[in-house]
Amino acid sequence: MADIFSPKRRSEIMSRIRSKNTKIETRVFSRLRKDKVYFQKHYKKAPGSPDLAWPMKKRAVFIDGDFWHGYQFNKMKKRLPNAYWLEKIETNIKRDRRNRRKMMYLGWKYIRIWEHEIEKDFELAIKKIKLLLKD
Repeated sequence: MADIFSPKRRSEIMSRIRSKNTKIETRVFSRLRKDKVYFQKHYKKAPGSPDLAWPMKKRAVFIDGDFWHGYQFNKMKKRLPNAYWLEKIETNIKRDRRNRRKMMYLGWKYIRIWEHEIEKDFELAIKKIKLLLKD
């Protein structure tokens, strides 16, 4: 399936997609601050720059977008418009795995929360984060 947009229009659309401080992330950040849970945002000293980090406890949370990080990738493959997207998402998945292996090797505990999980049950996602900190 060919892209339905011109290269210029596709570029405009893609330029609006943010990798940090997405609506989902800011919603989680805001709630945790309200609950007086303090954290480092997009912590660059840990592999993969987790979205939330507690360096002293070596705890981290990755909030991953369903599309960009390949949630149910095998089902998604059939719907991708071209090989570029297939390769892009496969590369993201491999990088995520590599970064998480590094985190485990360095003694970090982490959780991954998918975008759809937060949208479906926000309170449960917040509980999962708080539970990670109690270990």
